[in-house]
Amino acid sequence: MIDGMKRILSLMAVAVLGWPAAGAEKAPVRPNVLLICVDDLKPVLGCYGDKTIKSPNIDKLAARGLRFERAYCNQAVCAPSRNALMTGLRSTTLGIYDLGTNFREAAPDAVTLAQYFQQQGYRTEALGKIFHVGHGNHEDPASWTVPHWKPKTSGLGGGYALKENRPPQQTREEARFANVPEAAASKLPRGAATESADVPDNTYADGLIADEAIHRLNVVKANPAKPFFMAVGFHKPHLPFVAPKKYWDLYERASFEPAKLQKPPEGAPPFAPTTWGELRQYSDIPETGPLTPEQQRHLIHGYYAAVSYMDAQLGRVVQELDRLGLGTNTIIALWGDHGWHLGDHGMWCKHSNYEQANRIPLIVCAPGGKPGARTGALAETVDLYPTLCELAGLPIPQGLDGASFAAALRNPLTAKTKEAVFHAYPRSPRLQGELVGRAVRTERYRLVEWKKPGAPADTAILELYDYQTDAEETRNLAADKPGVVSHLRGLLAAQPEAKPQIRAKAATPASGPKTDRAALFAARDRDGDGRLTREEFLANQPDPAQAPKRFEAFDTDKDGVLSREEFINMGAPSKPSRLILR
Repeated sequence: MIDGMKRILSLMAVAVLGWPAAGAEKAPVRPNVLLICVDDLKPVLGCYGDKTIKSPNIDKLAARGLRFERAYCNQAVCAPSRNALMTGLRSTTLGIYDLGTNFREAAPDAVTLAQYFQQQGYRTEALGKIFHVGHGNHEDPASWTVPHWKPKTSGLGGGYALKENRPPQQTREEARFANVPEAAASKLPRGAATESADVPDNTYADGLIADEAIHRLNVVKANPAKPFFMAVGFHKPHLPFVAPKKYWDLYERASFEPAKLQKPPEGAPPFAPTTWGELRQYSDIPETGPLTPEQQRHLIHGYYAAVSYMDAQLGRVVQELDRLGLGTNTIIALWGDHGWHLGDHGMWCKHSNYEQANRIPLIVCAPGGKPGARTGALAETVDLYPTLCELAGLPIPQGLDGASFAAALRNPLTAKTKEAVFHAYPRSPRLQGELVGRAVRTERYRLVEWKKPGAPADTAILELYDYQTDAEETRNLAADKPGVVSHLRGLLAAQPEAKPQIRAKAATPASGPKTDRAALFAARDRDGDGRLTREEFLANQPDPAQAPKRFEAFDTDKDGVLSREEFINMGAPSKPSRLILR
């Protein structure tokens, strides 16, 4: 049956996009795959209508393929989003919402996207950030024919070129490249949030990643026996916003304006907004309170400069692909792992269920596809796994959460891929325990249903936003539109219930009195919101010099606050998983 499926899908590829059929009389020529993953990239790109950004290479990529106007991540934080990409499973299916838990803790037998292509005869390799590595999490060797590659420099890595911007101790990036254990590296302080240095592009990690990608393309060109699946993961525009000065010089800072809406949506649950603790960890950012207009302009300038820097590196890779004559038979997919708040609602970073954190850029170029097309069809990260399989003429594995959107490449304006997409984010508000905010996004609406996994539906706290009448999410409309709420809750109810966060087994102390950390948390939670800010945690600590390092270590999701669970578990790392090799 599988052979029959292969032949049917291969013939579909021939009929629709003009590829040779697997099993035809002539030897099949399967398309290569170049998967470009970008960290923290929101759709502030020329091809998405931004008039300020300088993103010529991504714009050229959009001109040769299909641009999705309504694409969304499955959780607005690195590790769960990348798990969704590589496993085809949402965080609610895996029960993994944090940075430190490896996906094989929940799904030891999972066959990743790259692993599946490897099983189908592809050479698979990864450069830069594909899976989230760090905070106790690790790479997945089973996915790659060639071991994963990460950039190394003589002490700078993806950090800072200028000494004045670096923290007093070794940066976290340097520690990683120097093979310092992650547990130790996570306690290191951060430097400045931005850097503009007059240095070559390959001073920073993304330039080195592009260099290596170009080298790898030349290797596969010289050894064409197997098709390749190459995943290239760029780090920028992730914080810190470091980029060579020439990319900062593309912009006038005065042209950037802070977001007009500087407060959370009216009527939203108080725990729903992010406290943007990730940004507050940087040395030149205040630990509490809002940013000044000038600070906001500076950060927006830095984000745009980092995007333009990354765009240039991406351009070098695609240009080399074309120079080598590989572009005509290579599927190129550009995917951002999640969006980013740039001051809207008074928020920065990701870590929320709102539009700016969850809408992502997604561009797919397939041989024989329609160039320069755009679609309003809904797509989510988990859809990429089955889509790339279909485009490559491979059978789509069973058990994935996503659905192929290949139909949109054939009919961009008329294809309806699905009625809704789904994403989630967890919170732990005081006296309510650990909630998961499951969100359903249709073309017009987003509903967020906050409740404990498995709890009765009538215990949920709801948010509803209408993007036709209120694109900026100024007000929670859940109480005003009961009919819409009922319909959207029906879509959520048709999905499997969200699983709670899986737990690694904590080691039992050999001896000594046991501290009641739950009581200690309650004592420190002065405002009773179920979270400890950095200020609350540091207050009256007996060792003020060491306490900030403990806060960093405990804050496993790096959102700048400690949930009750994080405080009680004290940042205990996840147990390394046993990889299932096939």
